Order: sequence, then structure tokens, then C-alpha cells
Amino acid sequence: MSSLHPIESHSDIVNGAEEVVRAYRTWKGSNIFCLGGRLIFGPDARSIFLTMFLILAPAVIFCVFVARKLMDQLSNHGGIGILVVFVVFTAYDLVLLLLTSSRDPGIVPRNSQPPEVEDRILFMAGVPRIPPTKDVIINGVTVKVKYCDTCRLYRPPRCSHCSICDNCVERFDHHCPWVGQCIGLRNYRFFFMFIFSTTLLCLYVQGFCWLYIVRIMRAENSLIWRAMIRTPASLALIIYTFLCLWFVGGLSIFHLYLISRNQSTYENFRYRYNSRASPYNKGIIGNFMETFCTSIPPSKNNFRAKVPKLPLPVSHSVGSSFFVNSRREQEQEQEPGKSKHMEPDTAAENWHQS
Repeated sequence: MSSLHPIESHSDIVNGAEEVVRAYRTWKGSNIFCLGGRLIFGPDARSIFLTMFLILAPAVIFCVFVARKLMDQLSNHGGIGILVVFVVFTAYDLVLLLLTSSRDPGIVPRNSQPPEVEDRILFMAGVPRIPPTKDVIINGVTVKVKYCDTCRLYRPPRCSHCSICDNCVERFDHHCPWVGQCIGLRNYRFFFMFIFSTTLLCLYVQGFCWLYIVRIMRAENSLIWRAMIRTPASLALIIYTFLCLWFVGGLSIFHLYLISRNQSTYENFRYRYNSRASPYNKGIIGNFMETFCTSIPPSKNNFRAKVPKLPLPVSHSVGSSFFVNSRREQEQEQEPGKSKHMEPDTAAENWHQS
């Protein structure tokens, strides 16, 4: 695997004074960037390797100890077909994992300055502050949107601030530790396809493991438990896929329910809309069409754009030269006698992980 583009050793000069760098090197969120800002992950990106291992390890066992045996037993190239379909479907599942975890989920760019608001309210010590919420009309329904102190903007409807990635994400669903990324407007479709295809993959493995056990029973005219002893790999895969089905299968069913109501996981747990009051519900067919048949909007961020280099943020490598983590820098060193100032973030909700 190729390494990251090296940190620029030369300086591009803007107006003969300021250095310019790629935008991802000055990124204030907690994201990890790869391939010079072409791919963006969450701060827990290493969990992707665990997820890939949990898919690939049983896949190798199935190919070696089950599919290969069926190739010898089934005629008319049936065993070869079982193996080819499984390998292609496993590769498809891994591609969906990478599409989910390595793309911008719908991050709303931060403002450098707070928005101009006419009606400011007073907090302690008479300091004027921007109102924490404002009302917007969505399909005839009044919806409150919150002001994010971290991103210095009123969040668009259905947007929320992820406390893990430290970004406001459009149509925020949740932060998934298994893919190491927020799930939002631009990757929700791939996320659902990933968990649904993983469910089908588990059913595929379990079905052919049972087929192999049944063929042993018939060949040796033995009981099922004796056949299982003859193929411990099949037994282990049946138990493993059964446990996985409770997780990915249940998750797929839950998200099918959410899609039918045009809700996100965040909205389902935090808000309670009835069928009449929800401003986003377009009916079952309309909701599925919106999720799977509409075009994915382009990213609002150009991580490879050249921007003036800020004095504080510094890019650094994580683990190896392949990843670059552009985290927010620490606050400036405190003067003696002064305490650290905590940036207000009343709008950033902590959300439990899927």
C-alpha cells in the first residue's frame, strides 16, 4: 500500500507573505485523513481493521474447509459456483465498508465568525450571546434548529454535532465505531447496504455449512451430531454467523423501519414525531425512494484546496506515514495564574454509539 503524500517541504507563497497548505492539514475536527486528503475517516479509524478481520477470517475458513469440500462433492461445477459467488459477495461487502468509512458523511463547514443576528440575548455579566435556537418551517411544520458554538453556525434541519468527530453532520444518524465514521447524509445509503449485505453473507455461509453437514450425514448414514464432529469448521461458522445475525440482522431490520418513516437513529431516540407531525415523512414508497434513488449531494468541503497556513494547527502522522491526523491543537499556553478556558459547546450532544 502506498504511503501518504509527504508533508510539503517547500512553501507556496500567497501575495509574497503567507504559506499555503492543503485544507485537510488545518482541519479543526478530529478526523484522520489519508492519501493527501482524498479519504476522510473518524478518529477511531483503526476499528475498520477489526471489522475487516471479523469478515475475512470466517470467509477464509469457509473457503478452505467448506466451499473447497463442496467443490469435490457437487457435480456440474456447482461447488465452483458456490465459491465464486461467495468471494465476489465478500469483496462487495468490503467495498461497501470502505465507501461508508472513508467518505465525507456530510460535514457542514465551520464559520470563522459567528453569524450576524439582530436579536441577541443577554447571559451572565450582561454579555450578548446569539440565541441558542431559532425556528424554521419545514413542509409547514415549525422545527427548532440549534446554534453550535463550536462550528459557529445554526445547524441545518436534521443536523447534529458529533462529539467524537467534533463536526456538525447533515442528517446525522449516529457515530458507528465498527466503521470508524459518522453516519450521515452522504454515507447512510452505503452504511445500510453494508449491514444488509453482511446479513446476507452470514445467511449464505450458514446455509452451505448446513448443506455440507447434511451431505456428510447422508454419505455416512450417521446422526447430525456425528456429522458436526466430522466438520468442526462448519459448526464453528454456524455458531459465529448465528451470533452475527442477531447484530447485523437486527440492525438491518431496525434501519428498514427507520427508512420507512424517514427517521434517523438520532431522531428516533431523541424526538418523538407522530405520523402527522413529522415534516420529513413522505410515505413508505417516497421515503425509500429518497434514501436509495436520489443522487448523493457533493461534499461541502474541499479538503485538498490550498488555504493559508494557520499558525496553530499542525499535522502529524498516526501510527505510520499512511495516515495523517489533523486534530484540533491544544489551547495556547496559559499565563501564570490563569485557568484554562473551556470553549462553550452547549449544542454538542453526546450520542451513544451503534
